[in-house]
Amino acid sequence: MKLHREKHRLDVSVRDLSGSRFDDVNLSGATYKNVNMSGGTFHDVNMSGWRVSNVNLSGLRIEDANLAGASIAGCELVGMTIDGIDVGDLLRMWEARVKQEGEA
Repeated sequence: MKLHREKHRLDVSVRDLSGSRFDDVNLSGATYKNVNMSGGTFHDVNMSGWRVSNVNLSGLRIEDANLAGASIAGCELVGMTIDGIDVGDLLRMWEARVKQEGEA
């Protein structure tokens, strides 16, 4: 199926869209539930305001991104790095610093 220069509201359920390609597409306000996006590639994407919960991002690679205002809570961070620095190490160093400042 090809949609070109058309405006539609799709209601898609129990379908396989693997291998689909989206180029210059507005998906703002779209809702995704029980979706497998493994192996997907996103380039030049505006994801501001996204909220993600109960998601498996293992192996996720983010490059050249604006993460201002992003928040991560209640997540498994084993193996996660920021600019090559282990996030677990960063958090442990931060906690030690906060504790040290509290004792001073």
